[in-house]
Amino acid sequence: MSDPILKIDIQNSIATLTMNRPGKRNAMCEELLEALDAFFSAPPKEVRVVILTGVEGHFCSGLDLSEHVHRSAEDNLYHSRRWHTVMEKIQFGGLAVVSAMFGAVIGGGLELAASTHVRIAEPSTIFQLPEGRRGIFVGGGATARVGRLLGADRMTEMMLTGRKYDAETGVALGLAHYAVGEGEAMALAQTLAGKIARNAPLSNYLMIQSIARITDMSQADGLFTESLAAALSQTTPDAEEGLRAFLEKRAPKFR
Repeated sequence: MSDPILKIDIQNSIATLTMNRPGKRNAMCEELLEALDAFFSAPPKEVRVVILTGVEGHFCSGLDLSEHVHRSAEDNLYHSRRWHTVMEKIQFGGLAVVSAMFGAVIGGGLELAASTHVRIAEPSTIFQLPEGRRGIFVGGGATARVGRLLGADRMTEMMLTGRKYDAETGVALGLAHYAVGEGEAMALAQTLAGKIARNAPLSNYLMIQSIARITDMSQADGLFTESLAAALSQTTPDAEEGLRAFLEKRAPKFR
């Protein structure tokens, strides 16, 4: 029996999802996209944090272009919108997602990483949007997510030239939050996932749901939304426990 295309390992409240397309640098095919969609559409109730990674020294090298040769314009439109739906579930589904990255984080792989909330890069990591050099355009959400991280001007240059960024530069530009040594991404991902999992569930949910959306609002609307989120969070049993724990100089025990 062959290994699943998306390996899922759940320990306590942390799920590790490993994209498993050896020999393909974990290129995104329809089956892998469907597997990600299935998990994030109905994650196990005990899971609070997800770690996303790949096999054989690569995170994800983007779309499997062999599946795109004979698609019509209409089919490509629907396929792009399908990507948008799955990336939206990853970013706004309510689970915090940590990317442990190495090797190829290219094209659709970068679009996937940009939909996650914490990104860790090993020295082998290569960030690239090569679509422009292949005569095509991004379709998995890069203009909304990668463009927001880099800025429109820098993303335009990146696509026009096929420029590659390494881990250290990726951190400086916002494509990653941490640069670590070779083989260290998973250990840090597990440490950070553990910290996130110990937060109050509603607090995590509000951070995931609110902050990115507030950046799309006017300042007045964003500040009002912030007040609503603050008011909601501060009336929960977890907020009371957090305050008591602070006053008693101990670690809080959230639900």
